[in-house]
Amino acid sequence: MVFSLQIFRKTDVIGLDIGSNSVKLIHLAPTKKGWKMVKMGLIHLPPEAIVDGSIIDSMTVINAVKGLIAEQGIKIKSTVSALTGHSVIIKKVNLPVMSDAELAESIQWEAEQYIPFPIADVNMDFQILGADTEGRGQMEVMLVAVKKDVINDYTNVIKEAGLIPVVVDVDSFALENMFELNYAVVPNENIAMVNIGATITSINILRGGITIFTRAIPLGGNQFTEEIQKVLGISFKDAETAKLGGEVSGIDAGGIPQILEKVCGNVAVEVKRSIDFFLGSAPGMFISKIYFGGGCAKTKGLSASIQEKTAIPVEMLNPFAHIECNPKKFTPEYLKEIAPYFTVGVGLAMRRVGDK
Repeated sequence: MVFSLQIFRKTDVIGLDIGSNSVKLIHLAPTKKGWKMVKMGLIHLPPEAIVDGSIIDSMTVINAVKGLIAEQGIKIKSTVSALTGHSVIIKKVNLPVMSDAELAESIQWEAEQYIPFPIADVNMDFQILGADTEGRGQMEVMLVAVKKDVINDYTNVIKEAGLIPVVVDVDSFALENMFELNYAVVPNENIAMVNIGATITSINILRGGITIFTRAIPLGGNQFTEEIQKVLGISFKDAETAKLGGEVSGIDAGGIPQILEKVCGNVAVEVKRSIDFFLGSAPGMFISKIYFGGGCAKTKGLSASIQEKTAIPVEMLNPFAHIECNPKKFTPEYLKEIAPYFTVGVGLAMRRVGDK
């Protein structure tokens, strides 16, 4: 599921995951057995650069992307990026059975009842998931709409950084791509992927490897930092340092574990609510496992709290599990440390123009 912007003969692309807390860049090359890592880098952003998925300080983001390109010696221009948050609408809908071509012609009219924005203000894409099994002459369709101004903000940043945006994906589908590469897909098994970023937690439920439910929750790593900031009366920057276990002069760090535990509980409750909402709309289904990723995923106690609240086993995602990596260039220790940040980026780097 992609929004293709332009068509280029060259197939090499870089995946560029622009998040609220950091920009991640990754270049994968296809091999006979799969994929190999060529380049990978990450640079953090100040908290005011991107807020709730909207780019506030475009020059800071542009300079960050330029810095990553220079640091990694990237020559490739074609770029695949992704969007998330409440400007992205993903709906699974039932429509009368028709061909791809027929749906492409009528999608604007069919979508109006499902999209809470004026149709003229969004870009849309769709994927037919299959006919229903009850003989009602209906088919299941995954409908995606993204506000044009949000797409333009991100693509303009990419262009200003000297790159060429060829595909804009949605983070949920990039995660699906990454999962299919690295994990065995079991027919009819339901799993949940929970990707926790700085400001947004994305929940993606897959059945047999295909997305059947998504939700974005406005909670993430910044909530931990802001709670420390509020309780201890310190700056956001010092609170971020304290959250990560660094030393901050003039504070009592003894209470930080309790602060983190409280926010872990809040996040876990919201994840449980989303899963319960899905299960409530799908009688008889259950989730066999939660796969966990995102920059906030390594927060101490968070995965355990989610497992406790949901009563579902939680496993940390490894987006590099089936990617060939030169151990001299990318040590196993480094890959383990950085892996949670690249769950979306790996899926983006695997994309090619023309993919569905």
